Amino acid sequence: MQTSTRMRVAAVAALLGLSAVLAGPGGAHADEAPPASTETTTVGNVTGFGADGAVYRLTAGQAEARVSFVSEETFRIELAPDGKFTDPTGDDIVLPQGEPPRTRWKDRGDRYDLSTGEVTLRAYKKPLRFALHRADGSRVWSEAKGLSWTGEQTVQTLARGAGEQFYGAGMQNGRGNTSHRDKTVEVAVDYNWDDGGHPNSVPFYLSSAGYGVFRNTYAPNIYAFTDPVTTGAKEQRFDAYYFAAEGTDAAKDVIGQYTDLTGKPFLPPVYGMEIGDADCYLHNANRGERRTLDSLKVADGYVENDMPNGWMLVNDGYGCGYEDLEETAQGLKDRNMALGLWTEDGIEGYKFALDGCKDAYRGIEDNSDARGFTWAPESWAGAQRCGVQWSGDQSGTWEYIRWQIPTYAGATMSGLAYTTGDVDGIFGGSAKTYTRDLQWKMFLGTTMTMDGWAATDKQPWRHGEPYTSINRDYLKLKESLLPYQYSYAHEATKTGVGMVRPLVLEYPDDPKASTEAAKYEFLSGEHFLVAPVYQDTTERKDIYLPEGTWIDYWSGRTYEGPTTIDTYNAPLDTLPLFVKAGAAVPMWPGIRSYRDRTADSPLAWDVYPQGDTSFTLYEDDGVTRQHRDGAYATQRADVRAPERGAGDVSVTINASRGSFTGQQAERPYEFTVHTGSEPREVKLDRTLPRLTSKSAYEKARQGWWYDRDDRGGVVHVKTAPLSTAEKFTVKLLGTSAVGGKKASAAASLTAPTGQEAGAGTPGTVQVDVRAGSSALTDTTVSLQVPEGWKAVTAKVPGRIPAGATRRVEVAVTPAGDAGVRETTLTALARYRAAGDDRTSQQRLAVSVMPPPPEGEAWASDLVWLSETNGYGPAERDRSNGESGASDGKTLTLAGTTYEKGIGTHADSGIAIHLGGRCTAFTADVGIDDEINGYGEVAFSVEGDGKVLWTSPKLTGASATLPVDVKLDGVRQVRLKVTDTNGSKTGDHGDWAAARFHCA
Repeated sequence: MQTSTRMRVAAVAALLGLSAVLAGPGGAHADEAPPASTETTTVGNVTGFGADGAVYRLTAGQAEARVSFVSEETFRIELAPDGKFTDPTGDDIVLPQGEPPRTRWKDRGDRYDLSTGEVTLRAYKKPLRFALHRADGSRVWSEAKGLSWTGEQTVQTLARGAGEQFYGAGMQNGRGNTSHRDKTVEVAVDYNWDDGGHPNSVPFYLSSAGYGVFRNTYAPNIYAFTDPVTTGAKEQRFDAYYFAAEGTDAAKDVIGQYTDLTGKPFLPPVYGMEIGDADCYLHNANRGERRTLDSLKVADGYVENDMPNGWMLVNDGYGCGYEDLEETAQGLKDRNMALGLWTEDGIEGYKFALDGCKDAYRGIEDNSDARGFTWAPESWAGAQRCGVQWSGDQSGTWEYIRWQIPTYAGATMSGLAYTTGDVDGIFGGSAKTYTRDLQWKMFLGTTMTMDGWAATDKQPWRHGEPYTSINRDYLKLKESLLPYQYSYAHEATKTGVGMVRPLVLEYPDDPKASTEAAKYEFLSGEHFLVAPVYQDTTERKDIYLPEGTWIDYWSGRTYEGPTTIDTYNAPLDTLPLFVKAGAAVPMWPGIRSYRDRTADSPLAWDVYPQGDTSFTLYEDDGVTRQHRDGAYATQRADVRAPERGAGDVSVTINASRGSFTGQQAERPYEFTVHTGSEPREVKLDRTLPRLTSKSAYEKARQGWWYDRDDRGGVVHVKTAPLSTAEKFTVKLLGTSAVGGKKASAAASLTAPTGQEAGAGTPGTVQVDVRAGSSALTDTTVSLQVPEGWKAVTAKVPGRIPAGATRRVEVAVTPAGDAGVRETTLTALARYRAAGDDRTSQQRLAVSVMPPPPEGEAWASDLVWLSETNGYGPAERDRSNGESGASDGKTLTLAGTTYEKGIGTHADSGIAIHLGGRCTAFTADVGIDDEINGYGEVAFSVEGDGKVLWTSPKLTGASATLPVDVKLDGVRQVRLKVTDTNGSKTGDHGDWAAARFHCA
C-alpha cells in the first residue's frame, strides 16, 4: 500500500490491552492434558558419549544431552528427559549461524572436556554435570547439581560467586539497571504494565562473572538469583545457549554474542528517533466526532508551536479505523511528518508477538523503500531486530516516572536497544509530570505521546506557559543531538548494545554501579549521565557520578568522580544532566525537524577537552535501506588536550569516509569548546579572526569568540564551508582542559529552596557562593531574569577564603504581571581566583506569589498555588463534578446550601499563599448531600508543612462539622481531604463557606 519513503507505516505493532494470555507454547489450555507430575528428577550418570564435529551427545539412562558449539565462545546445551529432542522455536528466534568452530574433546576419566580455542565445557560423568572454564583454566560457571525436571519445568542450578551480579531478563518494570542478585525474576507474558510487571520479557540473563545464558523457548521462565542460582522454564525440555567473555567489556561482548545469535537491533529511520504522536481520529468516543483528516490540525499545532514531531499514528484505539489515508499521508509529509498505522488484530505474546513484529516489519519493507519500524509492549527474544519495545499503558504520575528510569536502561542488558514509555502516560497526568517526564525521555532513542485517554490531550503545548517553552527546549535539544543518538543507533546494529545504558555496563568495576545508588539514573551513550527528577520538587537528591570528570551540562561546573551529589538545584526547566570529560558530541543546531537540514547546514561539535579522545559520526540518508548496501559515511573527530590544567587543545575533523544520497560535499562547522580559559589565539591553517561579542560572532562567516559567562567559559568557533573529503584541524593555543587552568579553583553556587518573590514587589534572592581551592576576590553576583523583571548586581566585599561559603542577597523585583508560578533564574558569579578571571553559574527556582489576601477573603476567590483532586478539577463554589471545570452542582451539606466554598473529591489538596497576613480560617465541612450517605473522608488544614487541624472520619451521613483554625504567622496553607476507608466512592468533600480572616 505504501510505495514512497515518506508515506509509510511508522508504528505498526502497538499492542494495547489484549486480554488473551497464553498458557505456554502454542497457547494450550491446562485442561487439554492430564496434570503434570510434580516429582523432581535429576539427570543421572553418563552412560554413553558420541562426537560428530562440533556436536556432542551424552546419554544418562533414558535422558540424552546434546552440546553444539556455535562459535569459539558460544555453545548450546539441550537435554531431552525422554531422549527425544524437540525445538518448538524452530528458526523463529535463532538466526542461521556460520560454520561452527573447530573443537576437540578429551576423556579425563571423571569427565569429558569439550573445547574450542577459548573455552572448555566440562561434562562430569557421575552424575552428568556441566562446568565452563576458560582456556587458561579459570572457571566461568559450574552446576551445583545436574539438570533436573518435573512434569512442569526444567531447572538448571548454578553455584553463585561471592560477588556475582546478574542482569537481563528483558524489560523488567521498576528494575533491571541494578543487580538482580538475591531476587527472583519472572520472564513471561503477563500484561502487567505497572511497577513489578515484565511487559517485554526476554529469556536471557548475563552475569558479572563473564557469561550469559539464553533459554531457547517460548515457555515462561523463572530465574532465582539466590545461592545457588536456579533458572527454570515451564516445559519438560532443556534448551539453552551460553556465551562467554572476559575483561572490562565482558557484558557488552556477551550482549553482542546473544544478538549475533538472535539478531542485531534494527536501525530506525531518523524520524523514528524524533518524538511521535498517537491518537484515534475516526469516531473517537472520548473526543467526540472526528475524522482522520483532523490529525492534520494536531500536526499544525506542532508547526505553529515550533515543536519537533517525526510521525503520527492516526488510528490508535480499539477498533479505530481510518479514511482519506492518502490525503492524510500527504498532509503529514507536507508538515515534515510520517504516517503510521496501528493494528490490534490477532497478535498476542510469545511466538505470536514475535511473528507479528516480524510480519509488520516485513510488510513495510516489502511494499516500500522504507525501513521497517514497529512498536510492541509484549514481545519476546528476537524482537529487537524488528521493533521498539515500550512498557504499556501507564499513568502520568511521579511514581511512574520513578520506576520507569531503571526499566529502560535495564532492558539494554538484554539486547533491547529501543525501549520507552509514553510521555506522561496515557491516563491522568499534569503539567509538571508531563514536563519532567518529557525531559529525560529525550535521552532515550525513541518515544511518543499518546492522546485520547486522559482528560486532556498529551501534546507538549497543551498546558500553556511556562511548560510549553520548557517542552519546546527539550524537544529541540533532542533534535540537535540526533547525530549523536543516530550514531549510537548504528553502533547497536553492529554490537547489539543500545544507547541507553545502566552505569554498570560502562563501569563494571565500580562497586556502587550495581546498587541502589545508581538505580535512578542512566547513561545516554557513553558521554551523558541523566538523573531525572521524579518528585514534585526543585531538588534532586543523591546523584552518583562514577569515576572520571563530569561537567554539569547547564552550569559548566566540574565534579570529580566517584562522588555523590547530595542535593542538586533542579528548577522545573532543569534536567540534572552531566557530560563526561573528553566528550566530543556531534550536533545539528537550530532545527525543528531533521528534514530542515539542507546542503548548507552546519555540523556542530560540542567538545569537553580532556586527554586524547575521539568520536565517530555516522551518516546516511536517514530513511531508505540503502545503508545496508554500504551507502553511508563516517567521520571521526579527534580531540587532543591536556589531562588537566593549562595547554593547547586541538580538534581534528577527519575526512568523511563513504558516500550516500544527499551527502554534503562541503559544510560549515561550529565548535563549542568548554575550556574555562581564554585561548591566546585560534587557528585553522592560519589564525582565525577573534571576535569581541556574541552579535559579532553570529554575523561573522568565520572566527572565534570566548564567552566568559557561558557555563564557566566556552570558546565558540565557526568556519566557512569546508570539504567533507578533506581533513582539517582547529587549534586553540594557550588554553586548557575542561575546567580551566586550575579546575579546583572554580567557585560553586547553590541556592536555598523555597524562595519566594511577590509580583511587582521588591525583594531579594539568596545565593551561596563557595570558594574552591583558592580565595575569591572582586566577586559579584548577578541574576539573569525574565523580561520585565529587574535585578541589581550584588558586590561581595572583601575576599571569600578558600573553601569558605558566603551567602549573597541579590535585589530583584518581578514584573508586575509575572505569573503565579515557579520561575527559573540563573545566578552568575564573576570573580578572580588563582590569577584568572572566572565565572560560575547556577539555575535556581523562585516561586512568584500572588498578593496575600486582605480582610475577609473567600478561599474560592483566591489564586491557588497548586491543586490536586481525586477526580476532575476541584471546583470553586460548586460541588465536585465530572472531568471538566465548573460542571458540579450547588454546594449542599445537611440540607443547607452554600454560595461560596470548594468542592473536592478525595484525595485532594489545595495550597494557598497567605504571606503571614491571616489570623484564622473558618469553614463548614462534610460530604455533599448529592452522595446520599456514601463516602468516608477526613479533612485537615496544614500550615507551612505542619498539621494545624484534623477532623474525625466523616461519612455522607455525618453532621456538618464547623472549622475554626488559628493561622497566626502562617505563610502557606494547604486544605486536604483524605480517603479513610480505601474506597473513593462518594468521597465528595466540601469546604463550604471556606474563608480566611486577614489583616
